[in-house]
Amino acid sequence: MHWAEKEREWKGPFYFIQGADPQFGLMKAWATGDCDNGGDEWEQEIRLAEQAVQAINKLNPKPKFFVLCGDLVHAMPGRPWRKEQTEDLQRVLRTVDSDIPLVLVSGNHDVGNVPTPETIAEFQRTWGDDYFSFWVGGVLFLVLNSQFLYDASRCPALKQEHDHWLDQQLRIAGQRACRHAVVFQHIPLFLQSIGEDDDYFNLTKSVRKEMADKFVEAGVKAVFSGHYHRNAGGTYRNLDMVVSSAIGCQLGTDTHGLRVVVVTAEKITHRYYSLDELSEKGIEDDLMDLLKEN
Repeated sequence: MHWAEKEREWKGPFYFIQGADPQFGLMKAWATGDCDNGGDEWEQEIRLAEQAVQAINKLNPKPKFFVLCGDLVHAMPGRPWRKEQTEDLQRVLRTVDSDIPLVLVSGNHDVGNVPTPETIAEFQRTWGDDYFSFWVGGVLFLVLNSQFLYDASRCPALKQEHDHWLDQQLRIAGQRACRHAVVFQHIPLFLQSIGEDDDYFNLTKSVRKEMADKFVEAGVKAVFSGHYHRNAGGTYRNLDMVVSSAIGCQLGTDTHGLRVVVVTAEKITHRYYSLDELSEKGIEDDLMDLLKEN
């Protein structure tokens, strides 16, 4: 049996690590009050990303994968420092244990607030596909390009392809061919509740409702996002919308951190850890015990 087919079968609980927004350059840009042009230093973010990778590499058992939910670097397409920030992040990510697959999600800083065919092509050359699906242990994971949901006015044909692909994937999920279905996208559907006002940090009401209903009807259990640089989230019907704070710059009161996500037969349990906690103490016993369930 091909390994990809084997991954379509449920074999028991497992866990993965979610991170978001390493965003090399934002801390300096935010500190100087110039988010558009600032960000000419990112030593702090390099250290934080290194700490994140070291914490992940120490975990035992190993996570099934490490997903980074977008805003890999701060410099937008075509802006100064983008190449240097990208090279520095790639250098850090190369040190992730080779047994831990890396899953990369595109964010608004990766493809631009209003993406074009050119910015999408650049992302694909640099980091890989901007949307795709994969199976791990009987669970179907969907990686979306949420910029298509935000503003696809300059790449309508690409959005159409993405939406068509997503509908096909959700049909598979809807047939319950998988134990669970999980979505990764940079921009959250919502931060606290489905009816909240439109904001820079969420998708517009009409789009979020349409997407959330599609997800619920297909049986998607959870959506994991970043973008907000704070921990947040809520539920809609039986969909868990999880917003994780950043590895990099914090815009609220959270700490630089990562989320541990445990997938069991019946549910998905997750907890945010500061990088210090995860490095020093590892994953707590109650989460580890879930991995022993049949």
